[in-house]
Amino acid sequence: MQAWHEIVVEALKANDIRLIPYVPDNVLKPLIAAIHADPFFTAFTTAREEEAVGIVAGGVMAGMRGMVLMQTSGFATLPNVLASLPCAFHIPVLMMISERGTLGEFNLGQAAVWRTMRPALESLAMEYQVITRLDECGFQVDRTIRQALMTQQPTAMILSPLLTGGKASPVKAGG
Repeated sequence: MQAWHEIVVEALKANDIRLIPYVPDNVLKPLIAAIHADPFFTAFTTAREEEAVGIVAGGVMAGMRGMVLMQTSGFATLPNVLASLPCAFHIPVLMMISERGTLGEFNLGQAAVWRTMRPALESLAMEYQVITRLDECGFQVDRTIRQALMTQQPTAMILSPLLTGGKASPVKAGG
């Protein structure tokens, strides 16, 4: 059985998604390592999520498909750039977001943004999928990418801790 990140890599390659700017994240580490190990991809870190969105939008306008990788807290910086660039101009910027802030999360900042991420996506009228199950991961990633490209709309794929294992507190239950 394949790991979630291997399934994602296959779906990206099947849809010619080559440009992968990202802000580092521990949950996404296996995906980032797999992408860097494959010469199919052009992957690199960015200073901020807004920069990564701009890079993917520019890539799309130049004929290259791309996807931004980030964690939940990084999404908090994006509503303005999403509303003023990919949403306003129908640019299919893809985002893959490791869901933090729930299911054992220890970082209060992650938890605060987790509560606002879906409402922000909905207020922007952005399509998003929450991927929770390994057996549905490939289908959801593939079809979400295809829909974004066909409709020329930005979209987000949220990777649930139920899929990735998340990042739980090192503190044991009961103290």
